[in-house]
Formats: sequence, C-alpha cells, structure tokens
Amino acid sequence: MARMIPVSLDPDTLTIALAGHGAAALRRWRLLGEGGAATALCYADAPDAELETAAGSRYRQGLPDDASLAAMDVLWVVGMEDEAAGLLAARARRHKVLVNVEDRREHCYFHNTAELRRGLLLITVSTGGRSPGLAQRIRAHLAQEFGPEWAERLDQLGERRNQWRQEGDELPALAAKTERFLTQSGWLAEPAPHRE
Repeated sequence: MARMIPVSLDPDTLTIALAGHGAAALRRWRLLGEGGAATALCYADAPDAELETAAGSRYRQGLPDDASLAAMDVLWVVGMEDEAAGLLAARARRHKVLVNVEDRREHCYFHNTAELRRGLLLITVSTGGRSPGLAQRIRAHLAQEFGPEWAERLDQLGERRNQWRQEGDELPALAAKTERFLTQSGWLAEPAPHRE
C-alpha cells in the first residue's frame, strides 16, 4: 500500500515540464497553468495541434533530451504509450526528477490529487492512486460546500491576518483570532463529533 506525504509545489521556484499528447495531456497542461506554472515546458511525443496552441512558445515537438531532463525538477508524463512512458520516466529518475506517469503507479514518484481551486484556496483529495474516481467524487462534493465565494473570503481573512501580524501577534494568537473570526463569520459549520 502506498503511503503519501502531501505537499504543495511553488511553480515559481521549480522547473516543471509535461510530456505527452492528447486530451489528457491538454487537461493536465491546463491544470498546471491554473496552478501558476507559467514557465513550464510542454514536450509532445506526437503532433498535437490543440496542445501546441495551448502551450504556445513553450511547446516542443519531441521528447526532452538528457540535458533538458537534467534541468527539470518535476515532470508529468501523460498520454504516451506504456513502454515509451516507462522509458522516459526511468531517464527522468536518473536525473533526480520527480516524475508522474498518469495512471501508471509503478512509474510515479508522486500521485496527482483531485483539486478544487477557489482563488488562492486550494483543496485537494488523494487516494494514493488507488481510486481516482473516488477522489473526483469527493472533490465534487467539496465543490458544493466551498463555492466561488471562498476566494473572496480567503482574501478577507488574509488581510485580517496581515493586520494582526503587524500588530505583533504570533502564531498562537493568530490561530486563536482566526478561529474566533471564522466562528463569528458563520462561514463554517461546527465540526461534527468524531465517530469511531
């Protein structure tokens, strides 16, 4: 059983790339863009007009060579034939690149999460690759609970937190004031009691 350690990657500090083609690669490329990967490169192992249009000047026909792999931190491989994807993943790993081959757990250093974005609020769900369908279903449920208004709510709370920090509050006081603010706002229901 795969155990996972969740992290959020800062795309401004990493060299990110995608390799592949097809509808799934285009979907992943768009998700990378939504996550702020403005300098990511897109390598297409087969001609893909839609992906080329979406990636623009960051589109590269063909797979990354060893020099390109050595410069990468993270690589998503999507829509490639199994053998070619496995070979690319192995080459990437030799260069210490974190690699994900979509729907091929044996080639992955990490798994994708189902993600819900509300401005800078990012809510993710992971099943460790065991059931992406379940993760998507839970994500859809959370989307009903956390609507578009949460982008503005996070901005409001972030401004309050900045003000509290300027007033000299440290982490315990910030946590207490955040909890008090959320209770008074009524934005979140009280958590249900834990059941064993």
